[in-house]
Amino acid sequence: MTLIDAFVQGLALVVSWPAIGYMMLGIVIGLYMGAVPGLGGIIGLSLLLPFTFGMEPASAFAMLLGMYAVTTTADTLSAVLLGVPGTAASAATVLDGYPLARQGQAMRALSAAYIVSAFGGVLGAFVMALMIPLLRPLVLSFGPPEYFMLGVLGLTLVGTLSGRSVTMGLLGVLLGLLISMIGYAPQGSFPRLHFELVYLLEGVPLVPLILGMFAIPEIIDLAAKQSAIAGAADASGSKGQMRQGLRDALTHWWLSVRASFIGVYIGVLPGVGGAIADWVAYGHAVQSAKDKTQFGQGDIRGVIASESANNAMKGGALLPTVVFGIPGAVAMAVLLGAFLIHGLRPGPEMLTTKLDITFSLIWTLAIANVLGAGLMLLWSRQLAKITFLRSNLIIPFITLFVLMGAWMSGNSIEDWWLLMVGGLIGYVGKRGGMPRPPILLGFILGPIMESNLDLSYQVLGWTWFTRPIVMIMLAILAIAFGYELWSTYRRKRSGESLAIDEDAAGPDRRIQGIIAVAMLVIFAFVYYRAQGWPSDARFFPLIISAFGAPMALLALMVAAVVARSEIKAGIPIDGRGEPYAKVLMVIAILFAYILLSLVVGQLIAVPVMMSAYLWLWGREKWQIVVGQGVVGFIVLYVMFEKLLHVVWHPPLLEIF
Repeated sequence: MTLIDAFVQGLALVVSWPAIGYMMLGIVIGLYMGAVPGLGGIIGLSLLLPFTFGMEPASAFAMLLGMYAVTTTADTLSAVLLGVPGTAASAATVLDGYPLARQGQAMRALSAAYIVSAFGGVLGAFVMALMIPLLRPLVLSFGPPEYFMLGVLGLTLVGTLSGRSVTMGLLGVLLGLLISMIGYAPQGSFPRLHFELVYLLEGVPLVPLILGMFAIPEIIDLAAKQSAIAGAADASGSKGQMRQGLRDALTHWWLSVRASFIGVYIGVLPGVGGAIADWVAYGHAVQSAKDKTQFGQGDIRGVIASESANNAMKGGALLPTVVFGIPGAVAMAVLLGAFLIHGLRPGPEMLTTKLDITFSLIWTLAIANVLGAGLMLLWSRQLAKITFLRSNLIIPFITLFVLMGAWMSGNSIEDWWLLMVGGLIGYVGKRGGMPRPPILLGFILGPIMESNLDLSYQVLGWTWFTRPIVMIMLAILAIAFGYELWSTYRRKRSGESLAIDEDAAGPDRRIQGIIAVAMLVIFAFVYYRAQGWPSDARFFPLIISAFGAPMALLALMVAAVVARSEIKAGIPIDGRGEPYAKVLMVIAILFAYILLSLVVGQLIAVPVMMSAYLWLWGREKWQIVVGQGVVGFIVLYVMFEKLLHVVWHPPLLEIF
């Protein structure tokens, strides 16, 4: 298949039915997920992933990428109108977007933002398309040693670039690798770490784990805060302001181009993502401007730079995900899981036999960005009302779809228990400074890395270290670690405090220490258990646990040093002061969903718990309580039972 043929076929896959319909559905969902603060693309991908089972890959990824592409377009709405970033990628937009709204120029800021968002998204997709012919020969020259080292490089980069602590990021990677070892070893039929549970013999299911780690912690946070999602704001505007926004976008087109390329470049860097891209682009806009006095006071250039970069970033982030299997952004780790579910393996396959699918991803990004920006221009005033919803009103429905998404993975109650375990891992990691993307990436890449390492050793012994590309990757790792050590030494010499900023929401150092100790115990346990396994089954676990134990000790020491520094600086070591009593109550409510479902069945239990949550926890009016329960039952009965033919768990009380 030639590049031109694949390019045309990729477009045909996207615009044909039903792919185009699924893409439009994804766009609508993405606009909602982006507009409501606290949701975003990661939760959206996690929720939609189970619904792609049985779809053709083109349709599945049209919906997933269609949703993901527009979240950084819709998040501008709350950033401008409310001063609250819809996602982390619009944080820099707040600096000038919200002041413009307070000056009565909200629609000017929104229209300029949507136009440059569409431009940045299309440019990012275009750059990805141009890079594929250049990277294709390189990828096709890779063998098992190169793919193993690529996994090591990717995991190391994601681990070191995610979160505040390098040691905690690397611990997250190692935890993900350990989870990937549960079940039968890739080299044979020997079961590992399944704890005599038949459910775990085939390994940990991906979807419940993803939903647990990414969706459950956000549900807990929203419920514990019990506050309105955002405050009031003036969504008024005029057609004149929309035309002014268009003129602003055209006037500052060169700034938009530069910011878009910044976004693409940062997107390619594994694990960095839009939260960094918009700030770097904003900083570039300030530094390159002759008149800097209006930045932070309502300068349209700040909005244009930020919004161009965060949309262009997605094309850049998709490139390493497809070509190397290394996610360029947090959400790309979830998308990588979707590749595996649909039988697609990043690398040579995506650049040869599945090249049309690869180009369909590019077309989806470009088309979705244009359509999403157009819809936001039309619906801005109406969509602004979404951001005023109280968190209590959306939590029951998010919980419903999270539970059913996990259930559809295997129609097993064990999937729900795994969902809760994944949620606890995700929440503890979030509060303790262990980032979640490295855990997920380690879990996904673990079996691939183990198989390639075993094959490399069996065929080449230890001589595979001498292969040129492997040596280049080792050099990159050495340079990266050397730079990190030098940066740390320089900060120490300059007298910089190791404590975090007082205004920043740092991790709870107590939980961080508990994580380090727990990981040390886990590594020791795995090392001990692996001694009795066959040689091909114990090789990889022994390496991981032998490397992980000293890393856990180092993480514990770093946490102790930083905690002492924070205490001296007068900074509370519990970070943002999480209301843990409320958190435990929310977790108890989530477990109550499962327990009641075992007794009366999901079709009754889930709507009842939705209403109970609104009544007992949210203190909502009885009309809202009853209404949401009824709507929840209708959704379960119509969507899941009648349309999707879900098989429910048999209740203990058969009368239900």
